[in-house]
Amino acid sequence: MLLTITTTYQPATDLGYLLHKNPARVQLFSLPFGQAHIFYPEASQERCTAALLVDVDTIRLVRGRDKAVALKHYVNDRAYATSSFLSVAIASVFGSALNGHCTQRPELVTQQLPLQARLIALPCALGEGLLRRLFEPLGYALEVQSYPLDEQHVEWGMSPYYTLTLSATCCLSELLSHLYVLIPVLDNDKHYWIGADEVDKLLRHGKGWLETHPERRQIVWRYLRRRHDLIRDALTRLVPEEEKEAQSDVEEEKEDGTAEDGQVKTMSLHDVRLQTVLAMLQSCGAHSVLDLGCGEGKLLKLLLQDKTFERILGLDISYQALEKARRRLHFGKLSMQQKKRLALVHGALTYRDKRLEGFDAAAVVEVIEHLDQARLAAFERVLFEFAHPATVIITTPNAEYNTNIATLAPGQLRHKDHRFEWTRQEFERWATRVAERYGYNVQISLLARPAAQGAWTSSASPAESIETAEEQSPEVVSSGAPTQMGVFTRKG
Repeated sequence: MLLTITTTYQPATDLGYLLHKNPARVQLFSLPFGQAHIFYPEASQERCTAALLVDVDTIRLVRGRDKAVALKHYVNDRAYATSSFLSVAIASVFGSALNGHCTQRPELVTQQLPLQARLIALPCALGEGLLRRLFEPLGYALEVQSYPLDEQHVEWGMSPYYTLTLSATCCLSELLSHLYVLIPVLDNDKHYWIGADEVDKLLRHGKGWLETHPERRQIVWRYLRRRHDLIRDALTRLVPEEEKEAQSDVEEEKEDGTAEDGQVKTMSLHDVRLQTVLAMLQSCGAHSVLDLGCGEGKLLKLLLQDKTFERILGLDISYQALEKARRRLHFGKLSMQQKKRLALVHGALTYRDKRLEGFDAAAVVEVIEHLDQARLAAFERVLFEFAHPATVIITTPNAEYNTNIATLAPGQLRHKDHRFEWTRQEFERWATRVAERYGYNVQISLLARPAAQGAWTSSASPAESIETAEEQSPEVVSSGAPTQMGVFTRKG
């Protein structure tokens, strides 16, 4: 079985530092089931490829077993197919890289590198669709090559083996972690005993991506060989991370209570966002709306109150958040007509979903900063290319404003689940690129909370109130408002 990892990062031979393997040497490692060979088919400043070739000793696998050995122990695909043996080999010979350690060049560990991984004879009995569902949400571009069972008899159908090429810009440790977990997921005949320690390995190497993967349950189920007790344990331990994804900035999104003297309550920043997005959706003439990353359903509740919106769909990665949304919306008590207008679905923003197609507008409120930047390309295609609504409204924190938040240390993000926070220039650059690529115009603006004693009144629209607040707030002038918003309008 063969795994190759290629980079065009320059100098490309820095890949040798990350893997702790010198490109000028061929190395041999002994494994319990055979040998692993490390070599570099190419190693130049422009392009470098590292190869891991695992030679499985099938006789050693059988030796020591009971004498009544079945024929399948001798006649099988273990010596050729990319299986759990390769996953063990990755941990054995690339352990430092897998765990994100690099003594000589530590700065390379977090470096986003253009990487390409190629797996030969990868088994997947459920077909190419499963390969795409497993790897595309992680931000990979896939090239999948299938093979007939017999080239002379194509009518016999296709084999369950594929050559898979994965391409992405990411950290090497992330790529190795994905391979370490997902290769055994595709192997229905894992060679090692599945015990409680496998749960710890799964959660350790799946940290940061497995919690939000749309095929999370399938991955856990197949990795742990359908051991129900271990599966329950793994899914239970994944719940806290899943709940983090459903949360937004705690300080910003608390709902203010009504004052004891009966005066109208002051709007929180989150209320500002929701009211502004609602006003934008109303003004664009949308009759069907997507709320992507809908969380606990606060925007959905506002949309449901306006009969202009005839079709509303809320999508979130968190089952818990969707259940909270159901309770907030009193879904069980809604009339049949209201239920026909509203749908709550579980899904991921980095995975194409036909349920998202055919809507007039989409709102993505304080969501993209929870995605790994390496997965933004997949998110862009899902929303702007495949769903392709006429209007898209996206809000995200303005990193420059963080200097005005006393509780934040320099460089600290507003929420522990944020993967990034953009400056105004970074957001504008991203929004402009996306608009140009997918045929949209984009208008960018800032959202701030009204003056401390102010509140929305019937005589002022949300946009007017925000403009007034910006004029009165010196920090908005110097560092921008706390939230930035992009309104994308499809051309033509």
